[in-house]
Amino acid sequence: MMFTGSLVAIVTPFRKGRVDERALGELIEWQIAKGTDGIVPCGTTGESATLSHEEHNRVIELTVEVVNRRIPVIAGTGSNSTEEAIALTKHAKQAGADGALLITPYYNKPTQEGLYRHYKAVAEAVDLPLVLYNIPGRTGVNMLPSTIARLSAIKTVVGVKEGSGSVQQASDIVQMCGNRLTVLAGDDSLTLPMMAVGGKGVITVTANIMPAEMAELVKTFSAGKIAESRQIHFKLSPLFAALFLETNPIPVKEALGMMGKIDPELRLPLCPMAQDTREKLSRVLKEMDLIS
Repeated sequence: MMFTGSLVAIVTPFRKGRVDERALGELIEWQIAKGTDGIVPCGTTGESATLSHEEHNRVIELTVEVVNRRIPVIAGTGSNSTEEAIALTKHAKQAGADGALLITPYYNKPTQEGLYRHYKAVAEAVDLPLVLYNIPGRTGVNMLPSTIARLSAIKTVVGVKEGSGSVQQASDIVQMCGNRLTVLAGDDSLTLPMMAVGGKGVITVTANIMPAEMAELVKTFSAGKIAESRQIHFKLSPLFAALFLETNPIPVKEALGMMGKIDPELRLPLCPMAQDTREKLSRVLKEMDLIS
């Protein structure tokens, strides 16, 4: 089991249109200090879709540099072009990342066979541990458990971030793949239910805001302290909901802005939160003593 626990899908802070490297470095240090088990840069939460290739590569290099082998770095290197995914994954390996997270190709809607060939091509081109990422709500395609099971026969395919929102699907994957593959939740609110069917952690948005608590949620469950884990789950539930009042990562950046950790700048087509949802978010953060 290579990648387990609470792995943060870290935001990419911007300032005046550019990546705010200092703020990113500080966020990473804070994450490590608070017990986060791994850093995942350039995922959906890191706004990878609007980073230039140069910025994308730089964010991964900087993350690897700052983390300095203290915890794993799983670089987001997916694309809807297999060739581009290979190029990004090669770069992540060169930069010293411990693994790569690859989203299913979006927009082109490949068949299950196409998905299999896509990941197989990346695995053959780059010798790096790969984590598959299934999130049909964003990509328009659901990678079926049978396809994931086929891919789990490839030695370097070590995990899947399962974001279909279905605990049944996570259960099927665990049942079909056994110990060959680590299943990680792709929805913070489903971390506990997915661990109940054999998941080993989460790639989380919420850890951007409450890293210690997310790490504890996973740790207590893994240690068999189910009641304690459930208590943390209920405590965090209002935040799980608030961080998805609008499209991720709009609320999480807004929250980090309110907490004074980053400039809450986004890149179009993402735009700042509407006043009413911002007020709801602010209320939840106050209730959790994250802001005064």
